[in-house]
Amino acid sequence: MTHRPADDADLADGLTVGAVAALAGVTVRALHHWDSIGLVRPSERTDAGYRRYTAADLGRIHRVLVYRELGVPLTDIAELLDAPGADAMASLRRQRDQLRERVAELQRMGDGLDRMIEARTSGILLSDEEQRAIFGGHWQPSWPGQARDRWGDTVQWAQYAERAAGRTPEQWQQISDAVAALDAELVAAHRAGVMPGSDRANALAERHRASIGVYFDCTHAMHVCLGRTFTTDPGFAGHYDGMATGLSAWLRDIIDANARANGTDPASARWT
Repeated sequence: MTHRPADDADLADGLTVGAVAALAGVTVRALHHWDSIGLVRPSERTDAGYRRYTAADLGRIHRVLVYRELGVPLTDIAELLDAPGADAMASLRRQRDQLRERVAELQRMGDGLDRMIEARTSGILLSDEEQRAIFGGHWQPSWPGQARDRWGDTVQWAQYAERAAGRTPEQWQQISDAVAALDAELVAAHRAGVMPGSDRANALAERHRASIGVYFDCTHAMHVCLGRTFTTDPGFAGHYDGMATGLSAWLRDIIDANARANGTDPASARWT
């Protein structure tokens, strides 16, 4: 809010709307609007019908600017300026409470952005101890950082970070438990000789795709691309084959068969 004081010479015959705008640091358009809604109406008019503002009018404008800078809506400002003392106090308290609620809301939004920034940076908002307790002793807390270095510029990493930012340790535990249960079913099906393309294999492949979807949206084509890495990436191959010899290749095969059943040719699948 910027304005300059008016001297006696300014106010002797009233002020034009342009002069008031310059003094108060507002636009002529704003003054016209305030006039039209009855917030600040010039007390005088020239013979030609032009607005002329008195010292009292200018004082009211300055009060409007104070309330406006506090975030009070124009309709409420009019009520404050014209209400009896007790009513004005009640309105001020109401505006104060609304402002505090807004401040609290902005703080929550800021905290959420902090979590998003941290999730984008670290990959997971859990301490090293929490990660090991939830994901098991084999888990390396350095893995999320390695994933960020590898995929940090992708849409999928952004989705992962957005979802990770809102998750509690309890929710991470639920995800970990679900993955462990699915792994156990994959091992059992593989050992039972379940054939790729069978109903049971397709259902397991879909559940596996859904487990990836917890982190980011995973199409059938993307699932196929991931399946390829299960036999070529030492980390993935070691994980699956460590549970059952040949599990990584079998998982890749049931993913391919399920993708084919859902209209995606594994031979031409791309990360899209």
